[in-house]
Amino acid sequence: MARVPNLAAEDLPAVFQDDFRRLSAIFSDFSNQVPVYANSPTGMKQIFETTLALRETGNFPRRLMEIAVIAASHANRCEYCVIHHSSILVELGLDADAVADITSTEPTNLSEVELLVRDYAIAVSERAYGIRDEMFERLRNHFSNEQIVELTMRIALTGMFNKINQALGIELEEEMMVDLLTRDSDQATDETANSTQ
Repeated sequence: MARVPNLAAEDLPAVFQDDFRRLSAIFSDFSNQVPVYANSPTGMKQIFETTLALRETGNFPRRLMEIAVIAASHANRCEYCVIHHSSILVELGLDADAVADITSTEPTNLSEVELLVRDYAIAVSERAYGIRDEMFERLRNHFSNEQIVELTMRIALTGMFNKINQALGIELEEEMMVDLLTRDSDQATDETANSTQ
């Protein structure tokens, strides 16, 4: 259970109630977040609106952005975001094994540009002060300055979500937990079957 109460639209000042309902619908898969963030209605609105605005520009490929989000969330040890965005990335066509393996030193099924985005997200999350010019030269081979700045903003925004989720103790939604347990159970069954063949 989160460290602050989950609120409903009716708990908020009237000016924020429609925002709460709209954001809850848009981010329905993240249903434990909006009710907790709503304890600061202005913060809730601004943070989620910024996320939407960056997503809706269409300047950066969604699959690459999700790779960045997962890599940053791994770096920040936010299980909530890793699990949620892993599901999104699988829906966007990246193999589930590749998603699970995304932060390993030799990940499978990632292209050169996907590895670059992953590495940049980890660098921004862990040591933004120490990123070398060489990495930016590589980024410029694939992306415009606008895209690089947008990617950097989304990585940093992910870090903010990670920290808020962790500090406030936002838990994984029950349906996500059921899916995760089912997936783990299926994987264990497959591994047992393979080992007996």
